Amino acid sequence: MALRLKKVIGALVLVLVAASLVVMFLVGRSPGGGGGMGGAAGVWLSGRRVAGVASPVVAVVRIEGEIRSGLSAETLTASLAGSDAVVGYLDEALSDPSVCAVVLRLNSPGGSAAAAQEIAGAVWRLRDAGKVTVASMGDVAASGAYWVSSACHEVFANPGTLTGSIGVIMEVQSLEELYRKLGIGVTTFKSGPYKDMGSSTRPVTPDESSLLQAMIDDVYTQFVDTVTVNRHLPREAVLDLADGRVFTGRQALQADLVDHLGGLQDAEDRAAEMAGIEGAYTVREIGSVSAFERLLRWLGTRTPALASADGGWGPLGILRRLLLLPWPGVQDAIP
Repeated sequence: MALRLKKVIGALVLVLVAASLVVMFLVGRSPGGGGGMGGAAGVWLSGRRVAGVASPVVAVVRIEGEIRSGLSAETLTASLAGSDAVVGYLDEALSDPSVCAVVLRLNSPGGSAAAAQEIAGAVWRLRDAGKVTVASMGDVAASGAYWVSSACHEVFANPGTLTGSIGVIMEVQSLEELYRKLGIGVTTFKSGPYKDMGSSTRPVTPDESSLLQAMIDDVYTQFVDTVTVNRHLPREAVLDLADGRVFTGRQALQADLVDHLGGLQDAEDRAAEMAGIEGAYTVREIGSVSAFERLLRWLGTRTPALASADGGWGPLGILRRLLLLPWPGVQDAIP
């Protein structure tokens, strides 16, 4: 019986891996969806992609999933857009003389303020070098993703895109009562009164609340100032919109948070037009990965972020993959 159970589990694992390979291979080879084995490249001519024609390049860099510092990561159920990886892709476009314009394709709820600032800084390096930058919003480009989008020359959104969410949030959990019921005691040794600020083992003190709120207010001010400068809007107008609310693409257009309604190809065409490209142009995805690399990312062998928290093939790792659960630590962040 035990041998038969092991065979069944082994067969299930093989089926999951085989299915993942097929799905990742198909996704990797779909137009604009990851580039297959060599990266998605082609030429748009009258709305059609034509291969093998030498022409100016419009690069596409994708920001998928929550924005975090460090490397990008990918599982079957979640993605992380690492600022180190995205900045590297943008710098690659910066150093490539054939790239005349860059389209950032965003599908992200936001994430780390610092990571968004790093990516926005790379966008400004492109602008300072005279290269056109256009943001193209997918399903959602909110909070930190809007921070990045606002750095581009122009922003496209679909009418049903969810964007905005200009604001900052931090949550501190207090599990003191739960620990008490479970009989868990915690003794803290610290060098200063605020070293364990935000600990879940005790409530936040009034002084700590003031310090944390001041920190949130400072990042919020940075966010508002960034949108004010990037979008050339009066600060008072941005403050009226910067209460954390989410806008549809059509509402964002009315509020001057985006410039156009349209999809990815519309953004590519506009980027080419702004770059002075006449006629056909090549669309090249920078940072696309092959099907095999997608599998390696899922297995956690390439990305340190997935190698932690039992991201290997320990009991918890196998259980998470069988149940298709997201990895620990993928939570909402600032902003």
